[in-house]
Amino acid sequence: MAEAADDRPAVRVICVDGAGRILLLKWHDDVDDVMLWEPPGGGVEPGETPLLAARRELYEETGLPGDAVGEPCVMVHRRFRWLGIWYEKVEPFFLARFDVAPPVRPTAFTADELDGYRGHGWFTPGRLAALDDQLEPPDLLDVLARLGVG
Repeated sequence: MAEAADDRPAVRVICVDGAGRILLLKWHDDVDDVMLWEPPGGGVEPGETPLLAARRELYEETGLPGDAVGEPCVMVHRRFRWLGIWYEKVEPFFLARFDVAPPVRPTAFTADELDGYRGHGWFTPGRLAALDDQLEPPDLLDVLARLGVG
């Protein structure tokens, strides 16, 4: 098992609609043949603040307006395996609220993201525990509570 030496900062965005549902993206890891659900997000580019990265990543991965992402954020410790590599990071999770669930249309996936993306869904917090596939982070319900969601 390889350990990652990845110190690139990353961010996540918790999107909540007016009915209290959470947006998750579904991904397939073809190395370990695992399906997982996680909030939109990704790496912080050089010179970018975490908030600007969260706004950019939200737009790139969902087509949703980045200006919906606000502060504050909560810091979340994550340990996960992706494409055969273990990662351990502390990432800021931001919040974006929408009156109704807007349509999700990725605008700027990389080739790897296009290969692994399997769709999206809006889920009530109660439904998260019943997902058949892996949830990342596994303590997402705690993260929601820390952001005042639910």
